[in-house]
Amino acid sequence: MEETYNLPTPPKINMAIFREYIAPLLVVLTFLIALVAVSARIFLPNDMAAPAPIEEVSPIPKTGLLQFDKAIATTPTR
Repeated sequence: MEETYNLPTPPKINMAIFREYIAPLLVVLTFLIALVAVSARIFLPNDMAAPAPIEEVSPIPKTGLLQFDKAIATTPTR
């Protein structure tokens, strides 16, 4: 007859602790951070508390951003 060995089982993580304490704490902390971020507009100066403008203040010229010289670089001669 062969002997069987019972290996010790690792302790199971109690999910009730996560559901009852950790998850609600994370939800409340997320809500409080969002509330602080939204409420911070009260303490800003009036011109910064306004929504961002939609139109461009200084439009980019149509000629392009980069100006290249038409000269081709060559190696210097001695």
